[in-house]
Amino acid sequence: MTTSLPVIAVTITPIAFPDPPLLNSAGVHQPWALRAIVQVHCGDELVGLGETYGDAPHLALLGRAAGALAGLDVFDLAGLRSRIAAAVGVVDAPDRHGLTGGSSAEKTLARIVSPFEVALLDLQGQVTERPVHALLGGKVRETVPFSAYLFYKWAGHPGAEPDEYGEALDPAGIVAQARRMIDRYGFRSIKLKGGVFPPEQEINAIRALRVAFPDMPLRLDPNCAWTVDTSVKVAEETAGLLEYLEDPTAGLAGMAEVAALAPMPLATNMCVVRFADLPESVARGSVGIVLADHHYWGGLTASAHLATICRTWGLGLSMHSNSHLGISLAAMTHLAAATPNLTYAVDTHMPWQLGVDVVAEPLHFIDGSVTVPDAPGLGVSLDQDALARLHENYLTCGIRERDDTAYMRLFEPGYTKRRPRW
Repeated sequence: MTTSLPVIAVTITPIAFPDPPLLNSAGVHQPWALRAIVQVHCGDELVGLGETYGDAPHLALLGRAAGALAGLDVFDLAGLRSRIAAAVGVVDAPDRHGLTGGSSAEKTLARIVSPFEVALLDLQGQVTERPVHALLGGKVRETVPFSAYLFYKWAGHPGAEPDEYGEALDPAGIVAQARRMIDRYGFRSIKLKGGVFPPEQEINAIRALRVAFPDMPLRLDPNCAWTVDTSVKVAEETAGLLEYLEDPTAGLAGMAEVAALAPMPLATNMCVVRFADLPESVARGSVGIVLADHHYWGGLTASAHLATICRTWGLGLSMHSNSHLGISLAAMTHLAAATPNLTYAVDTHMPWQLGVDVVAEPLHFIDGSVTVPDAPGLGVSLDQDALARLHENYLTCGIRERDDTAYMRLFEPGYTKRRPRW
């Protein structure tokens, strides 16, 4: 006889935490990053955790979804998706920054399902006394390597004191930033967020990083800031320097043109962002590496399905990151631990959060990697005091939706988001 373990209640808490002025092709990060923490409650005082975006339109959709989950068996992931789809309906909710590719109703639904699915897997693990990676097929690695994620940045937000990373607006600043991050966390690969300055300047930064770190894999991601012709020129000038070039230009057709001529593989988190994108991408040869992100692919099991498809077609696999905290880091670590063909170091923004977190005992980077937790579920628990503080930040920060372009215009009134810009 099977016993159901029903969802009793769902709590969604919007939070905000300090974010540095990190530059990208859309503008610059605002002083506060927004997230939402999902708690799914069931019997025996068990609580499953999820983490997701905190923008107001997304929060509204999360609320509609949460209202439909009472009584759902925590093992019924198919029921989770169908209930949320019925509650939310057909909605296309694009983000303002556009750094994760185009929007669609399919992608919007996946983004809503994700934090609840992670929370249910956390509960399943607690009930069965198994870590989440065991529920995803089993652990294939003991540690998960992450990459140093570098950004051009101002010393601090205008009018505020400089942050501890300081200014990085030229190759010397980028190299100094890399040294600081690598000395602290031990990363063994490096990614530079480009699309900020003319390509020649960013190529010079890559060359400076190669001199400073001769043995480390390097990546460059301009978030579709370049034309096809510019992308090809950059690819030619960085031959032998880059592990991969990420999203140099927009669209599957444009990426295919570049991929046909580039000496290194192209990666993406912007042109392959849903399952419907995969057939055309494979047919065109648009990308060699997909950067999965469980936050908008529909959760951990959907991301595992994506990994299988990538393996079938010989595509490489890594993970994309946005500003996030420890629940997301734990989810990413479990997924990476159970994904055999995830062979590239994973992106993470955690070093930019400077220790701010909502979990009681955060996972740590040792030699650039995170040891895979073997405790039941995700292996992390909420720090309720920290959650309350970060929720208070949300209430008082005045930001309700991420908009890198609007924030940049406060300091450069004529600034426009243009893709391509060069």
